[in-house]
Amino acid sequence: MSTKYATYETAWCPGCGNFAILDALKDTLNKLNLSPHQVLVVGGIGQAAKLPQYINTNGFEGLHGRALPVAIAAKIANHNLKVIVNTGDGDSYGEGGNHFIHNIRRNVDITHFVHDNQIYGLTKGQSSPTSGLGHVTDFTPNGVFNKPLNPLTMALSLGAGFVARAFSGEKDHLVEIMQEAINYKGYAIVDILQPCVSFNKVNTFAWYKDRVYKLKDHDYKDKVKAFEVANIWDEEIPIGIIYKEEMPSYTDNFGFLKEKPLIEQDTSKETVKKLIEDFI
Repeated sequence: MSTKYATYETAWCPGCGNFAILDALKDTLNKLNLSPHQVLVVGGIGQAAKLPQYINTNGFEGLHGRALPVAIAAKIANHNLKVIVNTGDGDSYGEGGNHFIHNIRRNVDITHFVHDNQIYGLTKGQSSPTSGLGHVTDFTPNGVFNKPLNPLTMALSLGAGFVARAFSGEKDHLVEIMQEAINYKGYAIVDILQPCVSFNKVNTFAWYKDRVYKLKDHDYKDKVKAFEVANIWDEEIPIGIIYKEEMPSYTDNFGFLKEKPLIEQDTSKETVKKLIEDFI
């Protein structure tokens, strides 16, 4: 395998599911025959969001929950880039929840990989939006009372065109899903289940391994069926492409963007000067 996407020393705990996700992403980019300069990996804050620091591509670290706006802006400015967001469940669905909602509405052509370990790992183990009911942590000693967020049904209800779930313990399958998501023209959300070996002693690697199964003979064009599959959880957890629908991406709606990226647009100094003068 090519070393062009070399991994650098990480700060992740031994056994963390992030390692498998990073390896799967490198394999995916190689299989897609993409060079590092063609890829932008964006993160926010958190253990998962450190991934841009550990892979040889263009990278950007945003604020907590603010990875999506950066990725959106980059894609609109240069839609020749493959823009990939890697964040955790807290960063994506907690602090970044509002951006998650409105990017689905825009359908900007970016790929969003959520490292979902159902806990906040970087900040020492408080419950996240996807933590299960009754989950006991140092911060919720009486257990979690809030109903966990289901990101897949949420994405489906808001009109997302590509919705999938994967598991870090099924690397070959994860690579297949990543390839499909990156090649999809529009916003693609992949919720990737992964263990946090330090702070989540409930949703362990073994817990996931006993429950996940790959979807077979599933019609991912059927939205009603997609909702049914997305709601399956606990004793059985399906992984795979849950819903896929082709639709215009954000830049398709603007002729000048469809023609060429913003960075290649001709902008005269006179136009910029007038805009500045009008603003002042």
